[in-house]
Amino acid sequence: MSGYNESAYKQARDTAIALPCPFERALLSACVCCYKSRKLLLAEREAISCTEPTANGLCLDFHGALHANARFALHMDPNQPWPFGKEIRAQCGGILGLKAVLGMEESNDEGRDIALLVAAGMDRHGDIAAFPYSEIMRAVVHYEPRKRRDDK
Repeated sequence: MSGYNESAYKQARDTAIALPCPFERALLSACVCCYKSRKLLLAEREAISCTEPTANGLCLDFHGALHANARFALHMDPNQPWPFGKEIRAQCGGILGLKAVLGMEESNDEGRDIALLVAAGMDRHGDIAAFPYSEIMRAVVHYEPRKRRDDK
């Protein structure tokens, strides 16, 4: 039996993180970055917090829109929770799809920065609901998370 008290961890996490980042899994998998994020270590686990309420609100809206659009693209039952692999595909693929739609360069970190990409999308399209999700979903569908390492 594990020595971890999961409910105590969740309570400590909720206390330590005022603004949870909706793209935490993408940030922890290093497929994207965000200059407004802050990494925390809690009970030997990594967590991500946002440092700016305005950016967090925009990211929450974009994350919600990605989920709404990706359910069909990833053949998900609307009543089922998001499995880890599909969540990574939605988050990483969604950010990379937005980057492609905006024509951001491959080589710089600004082209991988979630807060900058969402702000640039807002500047171009005026509203998160107006983002070209049919194009963004192509990247979500084609995104392949890195394979698990075999420890043999």
